[in-house]
Amino acid sequence: MSVAMKTETGPAVADARTWRTLQRVILPAQSQMDTAPLYLDTGSATGVQLPTAVDEGRAERPRPKTVSGPLKEVHVEDFLSRFSTSVRSGDRVSFGTYFNAFPASYWRRWTTVDAIRLSVRTTGPGAVIVYKSNARGALQRVDSARVDGTVTSTFELSLKPFGDGGWYWFDLVAGSEELVLEEAQWQAEGAARNPGSVTLEITTLNKTEFCINNLRLLAENPDALEHVRELILVDQGTEKVADADGFDEVAALLAGKLRVINQDNLGGSGGFARGMYEATRNGSDYALLMDDDVVVEPESIIRLLTFADLCKKPTIVGGHMFDLYNRTVLHTFGEIVNPYRFQPDLPNENSTLGHDFLAANLRQTGWLHRRCDVDYNGWWMCLIPTVVIREIGLSLPVFIKWDDAEYGLRAKAAGYPTVSLPGAAVWHVSWIDKDDLVGWQAYFHARNRLIAALVHSPYSYGGKVVRESAYFDVKHLISMQYATARGRNMALKDLLAGPDQLHDLLPAKLPAIRSMMAEYPDSQVNSDPDFFPAPRMDKPPRHGHGVSRPSYATLIPWAAKTVVNQLTKPVAASSRQRPQANIAHQDNKWWRLSQYDSAVVSNAEGTGASWYQRDPRQLRLMLAESARLHAALLRDWHKLSAQYKDALGRITSFEAWEQTFAAHSEQGDGAEAGKQTR
Repeated sequence: MSVAMKTETGPAVADARTWRTLQRVILPAQSQMDTAPLYLDTGSATGVQLPTAVDEGRAERPRPKTVSGPLKEVHVEDFLSRFSTSVRSGDRVSFGTYFNAFPASYWRRWTTVDAIRLSVRTTGPGAVIVYKSNARGALQRVDSARVDGTVTSTFELSLKPFGDGGWYWFDLVAGSEELVLEEAQWQAEGAARNPGSVTLEITTLNKTEFCINNLRLLAENPDALEHVRELILVDQGTEKVADADGFDEVAALLAGKLRVINQDNLGGSGGFARGMYEATRNGSDYALLMDDDVVVEPESIIRLLTFADLCKKPTIVGGHMFDLYNRTVLHTFGEIVNPYRFQPDLPNENSTLGHDFLAANLRQTGWLHRRCDVDYNGWWMCLIPTVVIREIGLSLPVFIKWDDAEYGLRAKAAGYPTVSLPGAAVWHVSWIDKDDLVGWQAYFHARNRLIAALVHSPYSYGGKVVRESAYFDVKHLISMQYATARGRNMALKDLLAGPDQLHDLLPAKLPAIRSMMAEYPDSQVNSDPDFFPAPRMDKPPRHGHGVSRPSYATLIPWAAKTVVNQLTKPVAASSRQRPQANIAHQDNKWWRLSQYDSAVVSNAEGTGASWYQRDPRQLRLMLAESARLHAALLRDWHKLSAQYKDALGRITSFEAWEQTFAAHSEQGDGAEAGKQTR
């Protein structure tokens, strides 16, 4: 690979070529120092050490070793601006970080860019050292430049070696005095041009504080909004953002770009479909969908738009999700749909959920260097070209869950890929403190997964999806989660009723589910730990041991015996008066709960607990209903699949959604079905 380096100390060296910025090096605000490791790395790690040869006959391949050292203290005063920082005399810092390394393999694979230039402007004595990695995470030194005074160092770099993965980045080493990074950019040859226009849409439900904070953050970063034609807030809550303290102030700062649409609670799919609809209606090139309960890195908006504009074909480009309450933890780096199980899955066996960059930086983490190709990107932050929306339609009308995954699969089938782009992200409440497979959301998980499988599964009868759905029902029932199981049975009934009712169910189903759940004690949460009687077992556990998990070999007979026992064994009278145990949420496993007649179980959020009580009659009725519904689903799978596939274009059409918006929007919020450009 040829590399040219040029150092400018006076007037710029003549260069007939023009360059456009692909990615700016950025730094955290001084109020966000807990995120500093995502921007700047003060550790001495230089990468992973890979073996030079591998004996294929070995039972286990040797694991890469990491060359690393402890992080040095980050000094707030060293961060001079969003683009400038100082390196203290004798120190070394690396920009081989999540937000500042350049994800070369993504640009090579998906865009028209085949070569880039790194431009680094510094003041003071020291050195700029450029590195790259390959798909395995091995580090390779590329070039370096000694600097002194105010200098612009440029390095021209090829993207050819990045077929399967790899990044570029640079380090700064200060000399006898401090070295100041004035600014740095990753660039591509070509005149700067106006990128496409964006409609940024946020769907919200009673999260006014989050919304005001995000609106203020965007208003304070005008660069991020330069190409945003309209910022739309679809408010589906009862606590209106427009009535909240501070709204008028941020609305004024947004200089007329903000528009609030009030509509009934149509779920995430109803809110995001509205954003897609409005983006096409106002002539935008892209719809950028974003959750309400996030904190956005504003530069991500610029990066998504820049990348999408240079893609070889119209491409959905999404950002990653960090943990809002542990901000160096990357919750998800990319997702696919496992086609046989039809469940969200990780793209490759080496990737992990919840990677903490404070514990292992980018250079230390080999799997992050392999390009991650995905089926879809979560709609916490996702940029969708309106040309794609016009061709394949809006979101499925499914309220919540699986709308983003189904849309990605639908786009993929139409020839439009999705890219989860490193360096673009939001901080979002992670799933760690949630359990949305239990409670009212279980209905939507069960129904919408099956709808997506009926439309997109490549396997006859959906692969494993029907069998797993039946297993889940059994697990919930023997865990005394009767409200959840009832909701899942409701989901199957609605699924079997066909696709044409989905729009009508949008505003009505959640109230019906909540009404149903009020009948079951396992869904009633109390926040007072002394509300429930003290637990006590009538008999001590056998040999002093608690409940043990069955082995894989004994699982099926063990589960069958447990179901029979729960159906036939009388409920201990004392368990109606008091629980037999208190079960923490992390211990809430189906094989443990199935051994009790009653237990107080904490919820995932830690805000309360519910009293689970075994009921053989409920178990018998719901188990029979689940078996009947799953048998009907399996029997009619091909007929239902044809129905849902045939209805897909109709129920996701602009015309169908216009009718829903008109019926559920406040007058004056564009409720009428308007004429639009599409």
